[in-house]
Amino acid sequence: MNLRRVTYAEDPALAGTLFEDVKQHVWPAFMFHDPVAGRLWHYLEHDFAEYQFVFKDEANASVAVGHMLPLRWDAPLDALPDGGWDAILIKAVDDLRAGREPNIATAIEASILPAYRGQGLSKRIIGEMRALALSKGFKTLVAPVRPSQKALYPLIPMGRYVTWANEAGEPFDPWLRTHWRLGARIVKVAPRSMVIRGSVAEWERWAGMALPGAGVYAVPGALVPIVVDHDQDCAEYIEPNVWMAHALMDTVA
Repeated sequence: MNLRRVTYAEDPALAGTLFEDVKQHVWPAFMFHDPVAGRLWHYLEHDFAEYQFVFKDEANASVAVGHMLPLRWDAPLDALPDGGWDAILIKAVDDLRAGREPNIATAIEASILPAYRGQGLSKRIIGEMRALALSKGFKTLVAPVRPSQKALYPLIPMGRYVTWANEAGEPFDPWLRTHWRLGARIVKVAPRSMVIRGSVAEWERWAGMALPGAGVYAVPGALVPIVVDHDQDCAEYIEPNVWMAHALMDTVA
């Protein structure tokens, strides 16, 4: 594919186009209602613009997106936060505000239009992230990975899911496997990577299904069931992710 990479720093207007152009076609609706993202995402668009990039095709259409953050991490990688995606975004912003010099990078999103999947673009996005992190002098890239097929198995605990392997002994999940083939290792499960709460009516709208009584529901696109409480008029989704770590070398895959 003849694609070119453009960062937010090179074209700040990109930030305002990607929901309609790419993201709404990739993610379930509830994923756009994480309160941490709602509060802090503007830092990616402005303070961390050089770490956000888009792949554009020959017609100048956006077809894939990669989001990263720099941060300071001096603890062992197996101490990466159980809060996963939410926690690492908070940490990166806190480090920025405190003036702490970053020493690693984290990937936080890779989005590919459905029509462009299966063509090696996921590998290219990770390769771009690795190269960008290395160009900043970082030797480690971590990621709270959202396994791409976990939503098909919402009742299986994430700790068990990550042990599944294909016949070649590689991770069963395609997105975990892509990272693994590029040299990443599984560090740990992040059991509370993203917490999304809303009213019952909001969740019915986001999930596109009725939630007629209190209980536990598997909803489309969710990695684990949501918990619905009609007495409190609320529903909660606690998404687990998987911490993976790339040790970066001078030659980037």
